[in-house]
This record gives sequence, structure tokens and C-alpha cells, in this order.
Amino acid sequence: MILVHLQKLDTAKVLLKSASKLATQLIKSFGVISFVDSDELVAERENELKKILQETQITVRNSKTNTISSVCEELEASFLFIQLPNGQTRNIRSLLNDCHELRIPYLFYKDSFTELDLTKVILPVGFLEEELEKAQFAAAFGRFCGSKIKMLLAKDYGSKAATNAEKMKELFDKFDFKYTLEKATKDSFKVEAESIQVAESENAGLIIVSASRDYGLDDILFGPKEYHVVKKSAIPVLLVNPRGDLYALCD
Repeated sequence: MILVHLQKLDTAKVLLKSASKLATQLIKSFGVISFVDSDELVAERENELKKILQETQITVRNSKTNTISSVCEELEASFLFIQLPNGQTRNIRSLLNDCHELRIPYLFYKDSFTELDLTKVILPVGFLEEELEKAQFAAAFGRFCGSKIKMLLAKDYGSKAATNAEKMKELFDKFDFKYTLEKATKDSFKVEAESIQVAESENAGLIIVSASRDYGLDDILFGPKEYHVVKKSAIPVLLVNPRGDLYALCD
């Protein structure tokens, strides 16, 4: 299932259209999750959403007794869109915390974004082992959505990032879709920030980023790397948590 975490229905038209289209491309079902502050509000919100989102699976839960990750597991979701209403970027950090245990990829979608365009996808590649987790999702976009994948290889002194890129290419070569490899001007610590600029210059429609494995003191004080990428990016950012049991979109 492709699931949308809905916060404001009246500004979510582009988001819902984008998620529904992706569900069709990936041959998945489509649903919406909404959270309320008490059990008494659940039925009211369900009725409100069903009147407008007909033929869509609607799930409403009490935010005090349910988490995003638990509901995604319950619904067997394979991909999560998260709405970021205009003026609410301050909520990004709390949403990142809520999503830290997710076993599926999750995509932050600002209300200001246009319809999701997967013609070109930017894939920054750093030296960490968990970078490889992103390859299966990039491959799925290439196979099912006709995406051209642009790999942005970090400019490191060591060979780990280059090794990751070669392993990704081995996966991509198994399928008939286009990808390119370009060397970044920044190292692994800044390549994801550089990917924002590259995406803008090349009119890309998506950036795929690995989420932080753990939060250190700097992450707690200033926000993790993915927070700054999501906040600054003018296009959707897909985050993949560094876990070995992630679902694969191509399964």
C-alpha cells in the first residue's frame, strides 16, 4: 500500500494526486492515514474524509495511543507520503523522530510542491554501508516509473563511497533503465546538501537520502542532516532508514 499521512485535507490535492499516481505505477493499493487527539474524534474525522475521498481506504487513529510506524505495519504499507502544510516546516524534526523506526521509505511533501515528477531522480552516494539500502528503491523507480537515476558520488579520499557506487551499479545493470554517475564536488558529509543544488539545476523531481542511523548531540541540538535537506529542498525528499529489513518496492 502507498499511504499518505494527511494533516490538512484542503491543501493536499497535489499530494493525493501524486501518491495515487505512484500507487498505480507500482501496482499498489492507495490509502490515507490521519491522526486525531482523542478516541472521540476518530469517527468524526473518518466521516469527514470519506465524504471527500471516496473509494480510498481511510484510517484514523488516536495520536496518543498510536504511532506512525505501528500503523504502517498494521496496514502493511510499503511507502509513506508525509504532508508538510505550508508554514509548518517547524514540525519536520518531530516527524523525523516519529518516523525513525519505520521499515519503509518515507517521502516529505510540502504543500507548495507541484505534482511528483519521477523523470529524473538524484541519488547521492556516500561512504556509509547503509547507503546501499537506497539502491533498491532507486531501481524500483527506474523499472516501474521510467526514472533516469543520477548517482552523485561523494568526493572522498577513501574508496568506500566508490565501492558503494559500484555495488549500486551492479544492481541497476540487472534492469533496463537509464542511470548515470557523476562525481560531486563535496565529500560524504556534504554530498546530500549538494544534491539539492544539482536537483534544482537539472530539474530533477526527487532526491533519495539515507536517514541518520543514530542521533548524536549535534543532531539533537541542530537537527540531523536529513532535517536540513528536507527543509531546504524545493522538491520532495525520500528518506530511507538504515535497517536491514526494509521492504523492497519491487517485491
